[in-house]
Amino acid sequence: MEFIQTKIIKILSLLLIVLATACSDSVETRKQRFLLKGNELLAKQNFSLAIKNYNEALKLDSCYADAHNNLGTAYFRQKQFAEALQHYQTAIGCKPGFLDAIFNRANTYYELEKLEEALENINTIRAIKPDTIPVHFLEGLVHTKKRDYTSALQAFNRGLKIDSVNTELWVNIGTVYYYAHAFADAKRALERAIALNDKEANAWNTLALVLAAEDNLSGAHTQLKKALALKPRDAYYLNNRGYLYLLEDNLEKALEDINQSIALDPYNGWAYRNKGIYYIRSADYVQAVRLLNQAVSLDPFIEEVYYYLAQAYIGSGDTAKGCEAWAESVKRNERVDDAFPVCK
Repeated sequence: MEFIQTKIIKILSLLLIVLATACSDSVETRKQRFLLKGNELLAKQNFSLAIKNYNEALKLDSCYADAHNNLGTAYFRQKQFAEALQHYQTAIGCKPGFLDAIFNRANTYYELEKLEEALENINTIRAIKPDTIPVHFLEGLVHTKKRDYTSALQAFNRGLKIDSVNTELWVNIGTVYYYAHAFADAKRALERAIALNDKEANAWNTLALVLAAEDNLSGAHTQLKKALALKPRDAYYLNNRGYLYLLEDNLEKALEDINQSIALDPYNGWAYRNKGIYYIRSADYVQAVRLLNQAVSLDPFIEEVYYYLAQAYIGSGDTAKGCEAWAESVKRNERVDDAFPVCK
């Protein structure tokens, strides 16, 4: 009897192992099914159902790194960056060294203006995979936002060593030169981008801004028209056309384009800057102050925002705040002129 009992126990143990394995396989299959369905919905920008499927996968495995990573991406694409960061952190905690999640976290830090944290993550990836173009690309964007144009150009040029015909890298090099007021270099880089791909709308858009900075408004309109022909409902291009109209003092057309830009993308700080300029030109300085501060809150990097904020404050009678804004504008090297003698 003892032998029989032992044999029965062994058989039961074997059955339990088989059943456990079957259940394990079933859980693995089910969570992968939810992940794949979520990915399919994410590709269709059906964010709510994608999130639901990722959460179903996480009910089966709360430390499923791929689900956390993709859930982060679903939030990121909706500009819910704090929620995205939380899931990228969890993905990395569940799967240390998960490079996709580390890159996504770096991208999220960039959006949250946590630039040093973004660079730390970028350096981690670059040490392991130095030949990854998106890493050099993102590093260039981070340095650009820090106004470290030399480091930005170095990062983008590292990318060019890997892929010398990458149009987006050339566009971003042109953009950095534009911010640095090196307009001849900017035009050369942007013309190179256009030679590689004349369907790259942002190359035409940025070239328009360079020409506008050189007071060639007719040429700027010509280039921006090409950008809008490729992407007629792009919020940034419409906003930039509004800016050109502001420079021409065509306030009615400017406001129409700027408002359309805000309707398409209410998070575009550059559009609020331009609307602030519109109200300065309309002598409504209180509204201008409100909109320019809104622009700063959305993106403190925005070019010349403090220059215009100084104008708005001084126009509204608040000289103290106007001179504070002017001091920040000088610090950022936005413009060098004598527009604010009251602040000398």
